[in-house]
Amino acid sequence: MFGIGPTEMMFCTIIGLLLFGKRLPEVARSLGKGMMEFKKGIAGFESEMHSNVYREPAPAPASRPVPQDDRDELTAPKFEPPKFEPGS
Repeated sequence: MFGIGPTEMMFCTIIGLLLFGKRLPEVARSLGKGMMEFKKGIAGFESEMHSNVYREPAPAPASRPVPQDDRDELTAPKFEPPKFEPGS
């Protein structure tokens, strides 16, 4: 699977036994639970992304028409030429 041969596997087992001793089953169990939680989190993230990407767009909300009396008229300021000649 990872390209680990029998020699490397035995070496890792010996180091695991030396480091963890009697707690090795507990460590392996918690490592397995952590991996399962990680896989569940990744699956949840993938399903959420899938549902967001492939869902139909929501219909645009219907806007209420504004009565004519309440509408403000937008105006731009008028351009007025200068009253004096520049530079004279």
